[in-house]
Amino acid sequence: MKKRILITGGSRGIGAACVRYFAGLGDKIAFIYHNAEKAAEEIANETCAFPVKADVSDAESAKTAFREAIDFLGGIDVLINCAGIAGFSLFTEISDDDWKHMLDTNLTSAFILSREAAKIMISQKSGRIINVGSVWGRMGSSCEVHYSASKAGMRGMTQALAKELGPSGITVNCVEPGVIDTDMNSMLNDTAIKELADATPLCRIGTADEVAAVIRFLASDDASFITGACIPVDGGFPV
Repeated sequence: MKKRILITGGSRGIGAACVRYFAGLGDKIAFIYHNAEKAAEEIANETCAFPVKADVSDAESAKTAFREAIDFLGGIDVLINCAGIAGFSLFTEISDDDWKHMLDTNLTSAFILSREAAKIMISQKSGRIINVGSVWGRMGSSCEVHYSASKAGMRGMTQALAKELGPSGITVNCVEPGVIDTDMNSMLNDTAIKELADATPLCRIGTADEVAAVIRFLASDDASFITGACIPVDGGFPV
């Protein structure tokens, strides 16, 4: 059965890989994006997915985007919370605004969209919510305290929500990528990438498609008895 899927952060990186992956299966897709106009247009034309422009760090904008996507989809079976930003800074130099923007984008947006999706999924007694966390949500990263905190929050929200929504037939899981070849890591130079690859047991960094494949599994009927899981897709990093 073809699914109705909403993906946030769908114009780039892991989100874009998910749009392409599910489109290839014939699912009906809407995706939310913020700034990448050209990339969003290209993906929409390539996949026939429905693009919705919104800043999900703003609560009202996120809720409006959700309603627009649902109007197109005619309901929702799968929500994939993939929108996110990264930031590198000494802890003492993270401003209040930096902290708020990171948490609003990476965590609060997932809370708001999951809450809106849950209202529909509870009534239909089925659904999948899949969050994209990070290895740093599990381990923490120096000079990425605000990012690590946002992804640790995603992990906790996943596990708590899985318990609450399980009786309604809804699964909630989290995929935790390691170092992945996406725009988010484009600020890293070749030396840093090589060091990270060398620190990974599989001796390379991952691809967005490899993360999307795990998300696809969690959205499938084959994963119907998996919930509250935080699944690493990190090549064994860090050791």
